[in-house]
Amino acid sequence: MTRIMLVDDEPLITDSLTYSLQREGFEVKSIGDGSIALQTIEEFQPDLVVLDIMLPGMSGLEICRRLRAQSTIPVIMLTARGEEFDRVLGLEVGADDYLAKPFSFRELLARIRAVLRRVELDRQSIQFKSIDIGEISLDVIARRVTKKGVEIQLSAREFDLLVVLMKHAGQALSREDLLNQVWGDAWYGDPRTLDVHVRWLRMKIEEDPASPIYIQTVRGHGYRFAGPEELV
Repeated sequence: MTRIMLVDDEPLITDSLTYSLQREGFEVKSIGDGSIALQTIEEFQPDLVVLDIMLPGMSGLEICRRLRAQSTIPVIMLTARGEEFDRVLGLEVGADDYLAKPFSFRELLARIRAVLRRVELDRQSIQFKSIDIGEISLDVIARRVTKKGVEIQLSAREFDLLVVLMKHAGQALSREDLLNQVWGDAWYGDPRTLDVHVRWLRMKIEEDPASPIYIQTVRGHGYRFAGPEELV
């Protein structure tokens, strides 16, 4: 069972989230004191931490900073403030995602599942340390992509999408599959987001994005990355 650790000093929030997350099948533990958060996290060994910034004893930012020095447990940070300073600082100390209060449970659940999905994708991708197809080389560990030896700058989401496509080179992947694997199975945004990211990828890796060789459209289904034998 996936374990979620809630670190927030507002009982109304933790009680409600604990109940709702347990109904979704998670094992949940909550604490409201920042000074014992790191010790409790070490004892509970969660798969993900939902961490408020404003806490008694020790701030969420400091907890995240110290946690990152010893662990790769994914962290979603919460705050009552929506200032850009908080968002940037939270990500700089190692948070995987950020959510400003007030928020809906559905939105938090989607973020949790998306982060867990990305973590699982990274774990699965470790066995594919590098993938070379045609002139494209993808280094999964270093998260680098090159074409003819020249590095291509991709966003995190573009990289994750390319990993999935290249891992399944030669196979047609449905739009639903791609959305689930890259954005998470609880994602409920605009499905055209996939098309936008595919277009951006084509602009970066294709010689002629209007006539793509690598990322091919499978009409009525989704997309496929060309197999190695097609690019000889």
